[in-house]
Amino acid sequence: MSRKMVYLINPISGTAKKDEIKQQIQQITTAKSIPFEIVPTNATGNYDFLKEKIEAECITDLVMVGGDGTVNQIANALQGVNINFGIIPVGSGNGLAYAAGIPKKATDAIELLFTGTAKYVDAFLINNEFSCMLSGIGFDAQVAHDFANQDSRGLLTYTKQSLQNFFKAQPYQFEVSVDGFTFFTEAFFISIANSNQFGNNVTIAPHASLNDGLLDIVIVQKMNKAKLPFAILKQIRGNNKLEALLEDVSSKNILYFQTDRIKINNLKLAPLHIDGEPKTTSPSFNISIIKKCFKLIQPN
Repeated sequence: MSRKMVYLINPISGTAKKDEIKQQIQQITTAKSIPFEIVPTNATGNYDFLKEKIEAECITDLVMVGGDGTVNQIANALQGVNINFGIIPVGSGNGLAYAAGIPKKATDAIELLFTGTAKYVDAFLINNEFSCMLSGIGFDAQVAHDFANQDSRGLLTYTKQSLQNFFKAQPYQFEVSVDGFTFFTEAFFISIANSNQFGNNVTIAPHASLNDGLLDIVIVQKMNKAKLPFAILKQIRGNNKLEALLEDVSSKNILYFQTDRIKINNLKLAPLHIDGEPKTTSPSFNISIIKKCFKLIQPN
């Protein structure tokens, strides 16, 4: 089957120079003799026109040039549409792209579109809102809220916001129900992950897979502030394995386990982010996996 491609470019995400990437797209795709079109992303998130375009023009590949927020909007809008998605990662974190092994360098990411394979990846719902990568409740969500209000984006700005929030962070109270077991915890944050990282290659859920049908839950419980960075560092290095959840709740600083669904009662209305974008919080969250949600072009 011959290919036909649409590149969707978010004009404001991340820090990369979009004009240069446009030129690279045009040069490389033209050299492959594959018909293509470049279209700007839609600020409203309404992509109904794309569904019609894909069907009418027999589009086979839709390439998202942006960050996790862009990927979230488009993949959500086109659920159930038979198309291969690609990512050229130019956002602030790019967690899904890096988890899938998509290169940082734009020219390499473009080349992968022609050498890689489209494989199914999971996504999940958090109170019927779509997440394709990682959502969080608490400290990391507050960072996302503050980060969204900054004039400049990028790793340096994100790190600065993280440090500022760290020194004033207070634990929140949660009631967590999973696999018939319910427990209370005071925690700085809870991460719900489909990919293995926050972005910028910072791994938070080392065993996470994009297509294993499971969510990876990371709960950073209340602890001495001096211990918090070391506990998170240990988690990032992947040394904190789940033993018996019942024992872990009372004895471990960080809980890490996998499940296909979870309910979290948010007793102190901790803030929420979905794929790095700040969202309105809720007193409770019902979270469940969407298996094999969409096809993403990845390394073979």
